[in-house]
Amino acid sequence: MSGLRVNTLRGETSGSSPTFPDGVVVTGVTTATSFSGNVTGNVTGNVTGNITGTTGTFTGNVSVGGTLTYEDVTDIDSVGVITARSGIRIGAGQSVSAVSGIVTYYGDGSKLSGVESGVGNFVASGTIPNGQTVVIKTDGTVGIVTQTGSATPSVGSPVIFNPALTSQTKIAYDSNSNRVVIAYRDSSNNNYGTAVVGTVNASNNSISFGSEYVWRNYDSTQVQDLIFNPDDNKFLVSYSMPGGSNAGQVKVLGIDVGNNIVTSNGTGAENEFSGNGAAYNRMTYDTQNDKVIVVWRNTYSSDRGDAKVGTISGNSISWGGGSNTFASDVNDPDVIYTKDGKVVVVYKNTSNQGAAKVGTVSGTSISWGSETVFETGNTGWTQATYDSNREKVVVSYADYGNSSYGTAAVGTVSGTNITFGTPVVFDGTAGGVTNLSSTFDTNANKVVIVYQDAGSSDHGTAVIGTIDESGIISFDSGTVFESANTADTSCIFDTTSEKVIISYKDYTNSQNGTSAVFSVTSQTTNLTSENYIGIAAEAISNGATGKVNILGGVNTGQTGLTTAQTYYVQPNGTLATSAGNPSVVAGTAISDTKVLVWKS
Repeated sequence: MSGLRVNTLRGETSGSSPTFPDGVVVTGVTTATSFSGNVTGNVTGNVTGNITGTTGTFTGNVSVGGTLTYEDVTDIDSVGVITARSGIRIGAGQSVSAVSGIVTYYGDGSKLSGVESGVGNFVASGTIPNGQTVVIKTDGTVGIVTQTGSATPSVGSPVIFNPALTSQTKIAYDSNSNRVVIAYRDSSNNNYGTAVVGTVNASNNSISFGSEYVWRNYDSTQVQDLIFNPDDNKFLVSYSMPGGSNAGQVKVLGIDVGNNIVTSNGTGAENEFSGNGAAYNRMTYDTQNDKVIVVWRNTYSSDRGDAKVGTISGNSISWGGGSNTFASDVNDPDVIYTKDGKVVVVYKNTSNQGAAKVGTVSGTSISWGSETVFETGNTGWTQATYDSNREKVVVSYADYGNSSYGTAAVGTVSGTNITFGTPVVFDGTAGGVTNLSSTFDTNANKVVIVYQDAGSSDHGTAVIGTIDESGIISFDSGTVFESANTADTSCIFDTTSEKVIISYKDYTNSQNGTSAVFSVTSQTTNLTSENYIGIAAEAISNGATGKVNILGGVNTGQTGLTTAQTYYVQPNGTLATSAGNPSVVAGTAISDTKVLVWKS
């Protein structure tokens, strides 16, 4: 039979199904309400119910309405992207790793936990305790921050620069040729204006001098001040003329570095800034505007405080017009440059109070802000210096209203105004202080004040002041640099030798012109502004590899921290809330035992 057309095939008995022992070949569509047994070939269309088989291939998408479970599947090999809409769960003790190459994670990682970040592995050079600040060395190893030497100030042996009667000594530092110059009145030589060049030997706190040079061979030269102009590589000396007029002059001095002397070649003529009445004239140099500013007490105009702005050209100075008066009645004025074209003048005002004003240089004139009183009592010997680290003005003076004690006040410049904190006594011996001078040690970030200690046999004394992050100054107990009667003290910081150079008149030794080299500290540190890398996350033996909390890491090896405070690495490796020298940020305390490592 070639074909069979029927409507329905039924079993032999009711409820039974027909059998086809030799199989059935269907070339068309087969429709069934259920199906049992193996299927060979392709199946297309929708299948409902369970499918059980050994293999299966799907060329299109497969959708599963329920849960797809692989009880016996141990590995899945996907050559494309696996997308899980409700998350991927990995059993305990299992891991995600690359077959080869690098696994890349995309996202901010904010939901990840148990991930170690901000930690690097380094080889230790020397033993490193847990929680210790660490620097990286040039060979790639790391070591602890260390400091060597003594913290005690030291002073070299006095050196005479003028073996005769000397007075009115003033000192300045040449930052270009690394020399100091001392200008003075040589009382043994007709009171001529004289100068000498000195070179410091930092290894033994000594100084040597070249030949003396007479820069004004007229009698009774009243030496008032000496500064260095780094832009023109010149020294400027101010003085008052003898006689009734008391005219104010400034002269340009050059030095011969090779011969270590002041030279007539490069020394200019007199440049008069006031035709009369120029007493207590003081100078500073505005590095932003390239101008010299001179202030003085005008004794021909009711002792008013006057100022002028000068422009240097070669060996001459041209002065702006007008008096630029800053106060109606002054004594003991001093002036310093701070930054951004601002100068600060300090003085005793008409009520004998210690006062200050901020001046703004514009062209060849200067305008003044309002007066601020830093000492309500009677003051004298007012001197000022600028702490460039804390950006503070430090005024030192004798507090006549308090037994002439040596006192200092810290000022903060804001715009055209200045505000002061509470004055601090740095020398409270009976008899007080005189002949004050001050400078700032940019290496140690310390203020140095030198003076004649009238309460201690007029010995030459130096005190060291430190300003903290709150702007409060504190002082050490002081160091005697000359155990004899001194006067006319002047000091300057030598940035090359990192020493303070002091000039003075030694009354006990025939009033010779004398100098001493003062070292604020002889300590050195291996910490720089660049080599701090972090804090040890564990104790590491010498030569071993260990963990260091680096940028972004949290170190837990601390104690006694103040939460939310920035901490700085000190030269000895400890942490403190004020900057050391160099200024290196360690991080921010997030608890009393934890610090988040970061660098400024």
